[in-house]
Amino acid sequence: MAIWNPFGKKKNPSEQVSAETVDASPIVELELEQQEAPSAPLAATPPVAAQPEKVGMFGRFRQALKKTVQVLNTDIRDLVGKEGRLVDDTFLDELFTYLVKTDMGNRPAAKIRDEIKQKFRGRKVHMSDLMDSARTTIREIMKQDQAGINFAASGPTVIMVVGVNGSGKTTSIAKLTHRFAAQGKSVVLGAGDTFRAAAVEQLTIWSERLGAKIVTGRQGSDPASVAYKAAEAAKNENADICIVDTAGRLQTQTNLMDELSRIKRVISKVIPDAPHEVLLVLDATAGQNAISQAKGFSAAAECTGIVLAKLDGTAKGGVVIPIRQEFNLPVKFIGLGETSDAFAEFSVDAYVDALLNTDES
Repeated sequence: MAIWNPFGKKKNPSEQVSAETVDASPIVELELEQQEAPSAPLAATPPVAAQPEKVGMFGRFRQALKKTVQVLNTDIRDLVGKEGRLVDDTFLDELFTYLVKTDMGNRPAAKIRDEIKQKFRGRKVHMSDLMDSARTTIREIMKQDQAGINFAASGPTVIMVVGVNGSGKTTSIAKLTHRFAAQGKSVVLGAGDTFRAAAVEQLTIWSERLGAKIVTGRQGSDPASVAYKAAEAAKNENADICIVDTAGRLQTQTNLMDELSRIKRVISKVIPDAPHEVLLVLDATAGQNAISQAKGFSAAAECTGIVLAKLDGTAKGGVVIPIRQEFNLPVKFIGLGETSDAFAEFSVDAYVDALLNTDES
């Protein structure tokens, strides 16, 4: 039987895998061949010899934000012109419209516009002046503590991952697992999205590929029991990291809040002070919709940070700004593409510099 492989390679069924599956259900273990294969596999990292020359974080952000940078370097450059532009009401209205087109939202766009109005009204503004002012304003909005994981002082670090279906949640978990494995850390996964067979299948295959252990339950089983057994397995195995997936959709917000609260409680029974992180995964391509979709999760799960997925050049990258402003949560990681290593800690300076860089070369 050919098994779908997220890294673009057919896996030989007879090939030994390094993952160990612990079934949280005493009745049935999930049968992978009966589940629908996910439609968006995670591509393999190219061999070292085939990889392009390494680029810095600025370059990676520049590539990820190319759609937004194009808006800024065409519409706004044309608005200002080579000789500068008199700052009047018409100019300010047009500037606001172009800024909103980057998906940064009304509030940040208005703040940038108002700063320009205060500094330059009645005078000419040049592209460099406008961008310098915008950098200052966006850095002020985006200011946050250093990104990264808050690791437990001792024992396993437990990370809950929440978000709506389709946001890139399970793919982000795979990328986190890849990141930790590359650092030499052992990982246990909890397939807590028991309502979606495809999500469990994805995590199972990724666990095999990445050498992580996984705890699963039968479809529709109690997600909290999977989370409990995952934390228990991580503790018993002296694992470094335990990552628990959660359901992306429940019938009402009350159900959502109750379910996520239960998961957090049962985890803390196994490992005190856990979960140490609750990461909210948002889809950068969803634009402003990502904000409204995530409000319930942010409140229900008491999130500690944001993972912005799919910031791969197809999204209008300005959406990071209202997300940071709306939730007052640090953006900890970003997904920059489909390869397993296309995942990085978020840097405010690199983001702002890439977003507002006017060098078109």
